[in-house]
Amino acid sequence: MSTETTSAPNFIRNQIREELEAGRTGKIVTRFPPEPNGFLHIGHAKSICLNFGLAEQFGGDCHLRFDDTNPAKEEQAYIDAIKEDVSWLGFEWAGEVRFASGYFDQLYAWAQHLIREGKAYVDDLSPDEIREYRGTLTEPGRPSPYRERSPEENLDLLERMRTGEFAEGEKVLRAKIDMASPNINLRDPILYRIRHATHHQTGDKWKIYPSYDFTHGQSDAIEGITHSICTLEFEDHRPLYEWFLDNLPVPAKPRQIEFARLNLNYTLTSKRKLKLLVDEGIVDGWDDPRLPTISGMRRRGYTPASIRKFCEMIGVTRADGGLVDIAMLYHAIRADLEDNAPRAMAVLKPLKVVLTNVPEGHEETFDVPGHPAREDMAVRKVPFTREIYIDRDDFMEEPPKKFFRLAPGKEVRLRNSYVIRCNEVVKDDAGEITELRCSVDFDTLGKNPEGRKVKGVIHWVSAEHGVPMEVRLYDNLFLEEQPDKDKDADFLEHLNPESLVVCQAVGEPSLAEVDPESRFQFERVGYFCADRHAAAEGRLVFNRTVGLKDSWAKVQKKEAQKNVQDKQKG
Repeated sequence: MSTETTSAPNFIRNQIREELEAGRTGKIVTRFPPEPNGFLHIGHAKSICLNFGLAEQFGGDCHLRFDDTNPAKEEQAYIDAIKEDVSWLGFEWAGEVRFASGYFDQLYAWAQHLIREGKAYVDDLSPDEIREYRGTLTEPGRPSPYRERSPEENLDLLERMRTGEFAEGEKVLRAKIDMASPNINLRDPILYRIRHATHHQTGDKWKIYPSYDFTHGQSDAIEGITHSICTLEFEDHRPLYEWFLDNLPVPAKPRQIEFARLNLNYTLTSKRKLKLLVDEGIVDGWDDPRLPTISGMRRRGYTPASIRKFCEMIGVTRADGGLVDIAMLYHAIRADLEDNAPRAMAVLKPLKVVLTNVPEGHEETFDVPGHPAREDMAVRKVPFTREIYIDRDDFMEEPPKKFFRLAPGKEVRLRNSYVIRCNEVVKDDAGEITELRCSVDFDTLGKNPEGRKVKGVIHWVSAEHGVPMEVRLYDNLFLEEQPDKDKDADFLEHLNPESLVVCQAVGEPSLAEVDPESRFQFERVGYFCADRHAAAEGRLVFNRTVGLKDSWAKVQKKEAQKNVQDKQKG
């Protein structure tokens, strides 16, 4: 059965356990705070599993909050998709879904508080001038000429910004921190920008919108978050996160902890680049099975359990662990489906076989297990008739040595059925094989033939009872291990032209009426899932989730053997 998978270390889990045991932390409260500007991907899945998983493990709460501070790029469709993804992964958020926009009134009051304290000011510099004044990594910034405006003037200007008196880009509100700080994030960061945009939650109430940095930590504080867990790129933002909490009358002080984000080979997780693939029609929407989006993986046939297992396998580290092999992800889904997916037979490249010694109209039905190790799965009824289909790849006129398939004058066993012998090859005028004529050894059902050994076993489908279906063979979208590594090159140059191959296949009758998202192992072929959109429309379309071969399991086995040998040598 499936290869055992092990969990990797999780430093945040260990840290929280120590805090709880020492009494330094009471009930933990985490949150998953996506921006609703695109669909979630496998990197977000890691964060979801981490935040919700910690809350589950330690009896705490995890909030779902949308950090919706940029109405120009946000949509209700993204909100709906994100909620569905989190639920599909098997997690429940505590309380109602939260929105940072629900805190806009409080954030505005806190901005006014900073102004009164002399810690924020309205700046008239243009975006280009702000960048120029900010300095560089090696040179300190310069103060804006508007930095010393009085609190009264700043409060008046901020209110006029809020009511829409000024044009976009005309003014911003900035924190007054330290223009000489070695951390550029502390060089008077922007708190509010003017945006004359309708917000999906607040409508036209606001003409200014808070920055992500100003919103994020304070939203955590309002919600009583204990551990604000985020990826490493926010490490340099932590001093700013803490500055706001130290300088505002917030009800709580969450602690930010950073972890290494997921980098998966042959995969892109940049939301901007994923959106480009969608907008340019290179893929079939955000849930295209080739995309690493959660909805894409769902449509391809991944299970929630397999994604959660994968996230457990890769662990949570403080330092960047480099590229994760996509074979690990394939291993996680394969291990799950091997144990839980019912079996069926499907022929992807049909080649007709006429069984010449089977009478016309002859039909018998074989009872075949739904799963070789699961008695709880229903027995399949597989009909056997005079004409069947086999896979074209299972026949060869001049086979090489150890080709245990069908060939002229050779025998092979039909899976769960008889042994057949190929007696004749029929070709058309162009020399293409159109049909095989074979004979059946009726004395071989459930037993080996007398006096000879048949090594090959092939899958098949009754031509009369087989159901036509479309099968989509998905592969990695990119040929390059790191498709966007070279910043000077176009990542689209690395697209895999064979990432989708469509077959007009034939399946056994049990596949005729399957529910959307039903998963199967097509015997000898791979794991497949009924496309959730096509199935709902009454069309029979299956997406290949993953093949049968598990390279990662082999790597694990080799590593284990090497470790044993090393110990023996030592």
